[in-house]
Amino acid sequence: MAPQKKSDKLKRLVAVQRHMERMAESDLGITAQRIEENARSMDMVMEAIGSLDPVHRLFAQNYADRFDRLSNTDKQLHGLQQVQEMKLLRERAKGDRLEENRKDARALEERAADDDAIYDLIDIRFATPASDKLGE
Repeated sequence: MAPQKKSDKLKRLVAVQRHMERMAESDLGITAQRIEENARSMDMVMEAIGSLDPVHRLFAQNYADRFDRLSNTDKQLHGLQQVQEMKLLRERAKGDRLEENRKDARALEERAADDDAIYDLIDIRFATPASDKLGE
């Protein structure tokens, strides 16, 4: 089995890192969705608090408590969103760095292969006259 090239190893690492990046994006998307759902709930509670319907007036304290809980949830979700945004940026930066390293490694491997090919041609060229002299 041939030894693995550094660029091939880095290619696999890039694929794993891009998967990590997609997972972070997914988590961020879910959090954004939860923030929207929470905001809709807050709007509904505010409408109920502001309603002139006598039934809603009976539950005004319950609505206020519910709104307070929703406000706290909103703060927590926004904090979580900030953390997830930072994580996404970190994962993306890692992936970009690995991709650059992979490209550099690939370029070095191609350069080494080209150098080896040139050395082989030089060896063949200089080896040919010597083998002709031996045959004489």
